Amino acid sequence: MGSPVRAGSRCGDSGPIFGEVAPEIIEDTLIHLATENEQYLSELSDQAGCFKEAQIVEFIFLLSEKWHLDQSVRYQAVELLERFMMKQIEQISSGGKVKSRDQGHGSSCRSLQDQIHDTFVLRLVSCVQLASKLSLHYNVVNSDTALEFLQSLKYSYTKQELLESELAVLKTLRFQINVSTPLAYVELLLEVLGHNGCLLPAQPLHFMCIQLLDFSYLMRDTIYDTLLKVAIENPTPNKLQVSKFLTVKEDSMLLAVGIISTSVFVLHPGHWKQVVEHLNSITGITSQSIVEFSYAVLTHILGGTTPRQRHGIHGTRAPENRILRLK
Repeated sequence: MGSPVRAGSRCGDSGPIFGEVAPEIIEDTLIHLATENEQYLSELSDQAGCFKEAQIVEFIFLLSEKWHLDQSVRYQAVELLERFMMKQIEQISSGGKVKSRDQGHGSSCRSLQDQIHDTFVLRLVSCVQLASKLSLHYNVVNSDTALEFLQSLKYSYTKQELLESELAVLKTLRFQINVSTPLAYVELLLEVLGHNGCLLPAQPLHFMCIQLLDFSYLMRDTIYDTLLKVAIENPTPNKLQVSKFLTVKEDSMLLAVGIISTSVFVLHPGHWKQVVEHLNSITGITSQSIVEFSYAVLTHILGGTTPRQRHGIHGTRAPENRILRLK
């Protein structure tokens, strides 16, 4: 992505460098991210998000920490695994045929289900490996490192099987693995805020955003459950309401503005309302939606005073008709 600029390695760098990218590049990138997000939402599977449950996310995060990978890698790995598994589920649903290590030729859906179960940890590791290779300035997880980890879990994969697993993920995703993560949306919006004159210190805000983004990934179901109940003003949503809320739950732009809003509320509460207005102006996402997202996050962190309680704003709406712009 064109913005912001990253430099150095995780061990010796404090994060991305803001304020160094030309406005036209920022604007083009913002439009690209918004278009990519809307396209993803328009093609959502009913099962979207199934492989972002807390245990899986925690596994990936801990593995990324163990291997000293950049923050962006952990989110990329989660998104890669989710998209890969969605393709696998599509194959099961359509009665697709895949190659099996045991049978060599077409196998039944039941066999595919067994294969998915048996190779899940291997595929997860492959997604972390692939994500590490997309991060140009940071550590790359090589085959020896990955095999050592798998062997520590009592798996007996060979280096060839590990390479074949990476290739299986790549082929299934048609080699389209460089997808934008919510962190990319957060970092770009922080860049836009700075360009538009919202001159809060970027580095502390960026650090807080990462902490809250981690929290939101790990507490995803709980946070969005709270958000849904606030939106419908009912503690017991029905199946149709849950189903319709899926586009909100998978919206990376909404997640990004919510994370930034929450971070500003924690670090610079006096500037919070202004930042919410900036984010609304940039993305077209309503101030109500931004505030309610912050409320849902802070409810599970603070358990006390939240934006919603201070300002009495109710009702979350799925963002529509966004107008992306720099001043």
